[in-house]
Amino acid sequence: MFSLSPAKYLKTNRYEQNNFYSNWHNFSCNSVFGQITQEYAEDVNSVDAVINAYYDVVSGSSSEPWEFERDKFIHSKIALITRLDENGRAESHRLEAEYIPMGLYFYEKELKRIVIKYGNIAQVWSAFEIRTDPNTESPIRGVNSIQLHHENGRWWIDSWTCEMESEKSPVVTEFLSNE
Repeated sequence: MFSLSPAKYLKTNRYEQNNFYSNWHNFSCNSVFGQITQEYAEDVNSVDAVINAYYDVVSGSSSEPWEFERDKFIHSKIALITRLDENGRAESHRLEAEYIPMGLYFYEKELKRIVIKYGNIAQVWSAFEIRTDPNTESPIRGVNSIQLHHENGRWWIDSWTCEMESEKSPVVTEFLSNE
């Protein structure tokens, strides 16, 4: 029962509200998880740091391993991802469904960010483009709507909704201007 590896613990308890395991984690495993916390601490000290970490985690070449622990560290346990199709229909899923398999080149480059904060909550509008080469521009663009909250001295991504650019929904000039 206490022999879970850090990776297995994070995977099996990611979305479960289980006081026993939470307390076990907090009191018994701080030395195991402390390294992860220290390694990614700068990723969560501001809204901009979290969003920068998100784009860093999601992008990479076919030979770079996905940073599962870092990705989970910036998202809350209840994080929900929603994608809208070209007809505006929503499809939602949890974080694990987002992982891109090894062998694929995928770069999500942010084009513009608008942050609105109130107290302990933040809304981020982030225009982006998807590339298969980090140095080549792409016509594949969209907008992320990302919601975060501040708790226990750090920022967490709670949800994000993505809509890809289409004739019905162009990435408007206000997202791409340099003002």
